[in-house]
Amino acid sequence: MTATATTPRTSSATALLVETTPIDDVRQLIPFLDARHPLLWLRKGEGMAGIGEALRLEFSGNDRMRAAAAAWREVVSQASVTDAVGKPGTGLVAFGTFAFADDSTATSVLIVPEFVIGRRDGRSWITRIRPADDADGDGTGTGAQGAGAAASRLPRPTPFGDEYRLTLLPGSLGKEGYRAAVQAAVDRIRHGDLRKVVLARDLTGHLPHESDVRRALVELALGYPECWTFAVDGLVGSSPETLVRVDHGTVSARVLAGTISRGADSVSDHDAAVTLASSTKDQDEHRYAVSSVVDALREHSADLAASDLPFTLKLPNLWHLATDVQGTLSDGSSSLDLVDALHPTAAVAGTPTRDAMDVIHELEPFDRGRYAGPVGWVGGDGDGEWAIALRCAQVSESGDITAYAGAGIVADSVPERELVETTMKFRPVVEAFG
Repeated sequence: MTATATTPRTSSATALLVETTPIDDVRQLIPFLDARHPLLWLRKGEGMAGIGEALRLEFSGNDRMRAAAAAWREVVSQASVTDAVGKPGTGLVAFGTFAFADDSTATSVLIVPEFVIGRRDGRSWITRIRPADDADGDGTGTGAQGAGAAASRLPRPTPFGDEYRLTLLPGSLGKEGYRAAVQAAVDRIRHGDLRKVVLARDLTGHLPHESDVRRALVELALGYPECWTFAVDGLVGSSPETLVRVDHGTVSARVLAGTISRGADSVSDHDAAVTLASSTKDQDEHRYAVSSVVDALREHSADLAASDLPFTLKLPNLWHLATDVQGTLSDGSSSLDLVDALHPTAAVAGTPTRDAMDVIHELEPFDRGRYAGPVGWVGGDGDGEWAIALRCAQVSESGDITAYAGAGIVADSVPERELVETTMKFRPVVEAFG
């Protein structure tokens, strides 16, 4: 089914007043978040915590990312920004998450918070964002009374709610079904033009009433500090894969494909890394992923460069094959423009893309929603950081949780091994909520 982009539900014509000011160093961002509706972008203790919603833009269909880029340019053009800090993430920002598939029922969103508490390079700040026609930000008028009411609304850290533990169970695609899907995909690859397809399975659960989602975010941030820990519109996770980063004219990405479990001791762990680095199957899978990113970015960067050989990236539970890509933007594209150009990469779809997407739709009995879609933030200057939404779960308003994990299937894939790989990839979310 082919869908078209919807008009943003909230008018992008809303003029915003934005003010960023420095504050004393804030070492912990997560306590500032709303317990049920957190907005977070965090890595190695630095990033941004968003509180409230000053503006929400919603999109769907095959043009959702392009429509988001256009709507964001309109928002930026009408915003009045005062930024006394000048770091990535200061000034006007929006948190975003996009559906994986064109025909997904999941809404893609850009959310501009009312407040942002941020920390980067040892400097902390607060950004306050409000409609231009609400000069005091509280609707109570001007003067001392208005100023006092506005000050009372400034975000403050709050204690975490009660601890909870839950078990995630097989969802629409159980273990036997996943093995069968992998075998069907291998057969397609061996007898057709398809070279790689990424197949996912799901786990489901339910959060106890009034559970504090921030507890899961703390577990993810502490357990996976090298990853992007995120929370946007109920999508929470810790992704190791940078889809694209734009910073003052420089574009970069980190491509991950090819996975093996960490060893139980230093010797077996070293052996695992060597095994991964020498695996023809994993090298093939990785090559397809790198090619898709380089091909998509090359028209936006004349000096794009990637290493000839991937390196092994160590995470707490896995080794990945990784390649860093970097270049200088030559056409003034924003990070949202590049998100549109890149998605979906071979790391989360396959090669060729259209054939892989057809097989995903056929063999996965569920809508991926925002899993494997872009998640991150964009600034008023178009810069931003976007990850691929991996190692994640979607939490609904009613507390239902759906987690996803996938594996890249190529001609040499073995169904049982791919099942084990997805089990390893579920571990961050399973442990964070369990």
